[in-house]
Amino acid sequence: MWTISITKKRSKLIAIGVVLLILIIILYKTSVCCKFLSSSEDRKSTIISSALKQDLLANYMQQQKVLQQQRLELQKTHEQLARLEEDLRAMQARTPRKYPKVQYQNYKNRKRILITGGAGFVGSHLVDVLMMAGHEIIVVDNFFTGRKRNVAHWLGHENFELIHHDIVNPLFIEVDEIYHLASPASPPHYMFNPVKTIKTNTMGTINVLGLAKRVMAKVLIASTSEVYGDPKVHPQPETYWGHVNPIGPRACYDEGKRVSETLSYAYAKQEKVQVRVARIFNTYGPRMHMNDGRVVSNFILQALRNETITVYGNGKQTRAFQYVSDLVDGLIALMNSNYTQPINLGNPVEHTIEEFAIIIKDLVGGQSEVKQTEAMEDDPQRRKPDITRALKYLNWEPKVPLKTGLIRTIDYFRTELERSDRNAANSKKILRIS
Repeated sequence: MWTISITKKRSKLIAIGVVLLILIIILYKTSVCCKFLSSSEDRKSTIISSALKQDLLANYMQQQKVLQQQRLELQKTHEQLARLEEDLRAMQARTPRKYPKVQYQNYKNRKRILITGGAGFVGSHLVDVLMMAGHEIIVVDNFFTGRKRNVAHWLGHENFELIHHDIVNPLFIEVDEIYHLASPASPPHYMFNPVKTIKTNTMGTINVLGLAKRVMAKVLIASTSEVYGDPKVHPQPETYWGHVNPIGPRACYDEGKRVSETLSYAYAKQEKVQVRVARIFNTYGPRMHMNDGRVVSNFILQALRNETITVYGNGKQTRAFQYVSDLVDGLIALMNSNYTQPINLGNPVEHTIEEFAIIIKDLVGGQSEVKQTEAMEDDPQRRKPDITRALKYLNWEPKVPLKTGLIRTIDYFRTELERSDRNAANSKKILRIS
């Protein structure tokens, strides 16, 4: 009996053990299954993320290839344009250029004429007139204020030659006449390097006079109304000796030109050089340097840009303005004359700076206002030429009315501004592309 009860107890324990074992196995399998599922999910997410990365990388690499291809195409385009430009230049070199009509001169009347500073404002207009008259012209310029573009329309012509040279250094050529115009003429330019300005008007003049002596050429020295300084005599005749501050900010130009005149007459007396001296008063016209700081260019640019027109001082200072073509006629008449004393070349019609500003404002239009600012040191208060000598000995006087000349000059400046704006816009486009 006891044995049977023990057997029953054992079977119960065994059954309980089996049940517990089954539960343990079930729990184990469940946990293993969960781990497997979670790990499979992780693997799936890892696979998805790596696939996304691969897609993004593939897209990026594709874009880089496209960009690289575009860069190569752009480079090829630039190279093709460069080749086309070279081909165009070669074609232009082979194609005969069209020049302004030039008068024929036989070997007796045709002269070889040197113009120092011939790529500048006045010099380039003088080149045009003498070229069209049929003479052989040699332009010498260091391009400090002159520009090659002023004489580019004559490049390649059989009667024209351009030499990049600073007249402070000696020059050895064969010529019949010399127009010595080399020198910065506006205050900002000649004050920029005063020592260089003095050298140009002394050493440069010595070199020109020395050349004239060696080849027996006639030489015209372009002097200036600045030799009169802030004049005490009005209007200024050639006999007036002037009132100049020898150590002021303008002295490098004023005294440089006075020494240039002295040198000219020393060479005339001692070496028998044929000299002509022109004292040039305020001149304006196309090809003026846009930033030369003189009255005409300042006022026109300010008016065209609708900026305030700035008048230095009280605006009561007077100036007499001549158009560039009148000056060129006077220079040629003086060179061809037998008169050897200095001659004023300028317009005897006098205007105050304030009046002049209003005239330009009215011609340009726009919303600019005329405003006074601080006066410049040693600024001449009155300037008006006595042209009695020019009338008597050259039969010369200005012909172009002020407003006619100003309209031509304003048109030139307007075109230059538009050209400058186009070039600036094109430069920005090129920079953005590259």
